[in-house]
Amino acid sequence: MHFIPKNLDDYVVTHSEDEPELLQQLTRETYQKILQPRMLSGHYQGRVLSMISKLIHPKNILEIGTYTGYSALCLAEGIQHDGELHTIDINEELVDFQRKYFNKSDYGSQIIQHLGNALDIIPNLDITFDLIFIDADKPNYPNYFNCIIDKLNPSGIILSDNVLWSGKVVEEINPDDLSTKALLEYNSLLKEDTRVETVLLPIRDGLTISRKY
Repeated sequence: MHFIPKNLDDYVVTHSEDEPELLQQLTRETYQKILQPRMLSGHYQGRVLSMISKLIHPKNILEIGTYTGYSALCLAEGIQHDGELHTIDINEELVDFQRKYFNKSDYGSQIIQHLGNALDIIPNLDITFDLIFIDADKPNYPNYFNCIIDKLNPSGIILSDNVLWSGKVVEEINPDDLSTKALLEYNSLLKEDTRVETVLLPIRDGLTISRKY
């Protein structure tokens, strides 16, 4: 979803960092072989994720929703040399695809894959995080927040993707649209929760940055 005219969007991309070759390869293969390739973060948002990670320079990163590994590789660009990136996905068919590209990168040994339900896995991770990226099933966004907030270090950052949901958050809601309902609840939760401060950015389909006090 784009919220600015295409010519302006093209200008923004042209005047931002180039997409690394490995991520270009990953994108091509995702579109050739994997269902729902539009789920990729993509060039511009990937560079945003990379820049945020480099600014934070996190020791440990958590990602909820791996898909084919694009965003994990972007986030890993800012990780400390002795840090870890834990990424969780429920789709076992993508594990080998992800690992192939992780191992082609400079961060393969630092990226730890978890297969299963994030709400079951996260409580058993004996680690805290400086940066958490949520990009998974939308109805569980509020649950993910409540699950990870105590795993986030003070001054740590939560990045939440797709929070504008193609503009549906400001349209009349279909009673059966659980994803939009959950995102409305989630956006209000981030705004009102006194443990975090939040800004919502109209980047692609909406990206929220929340900082823990």
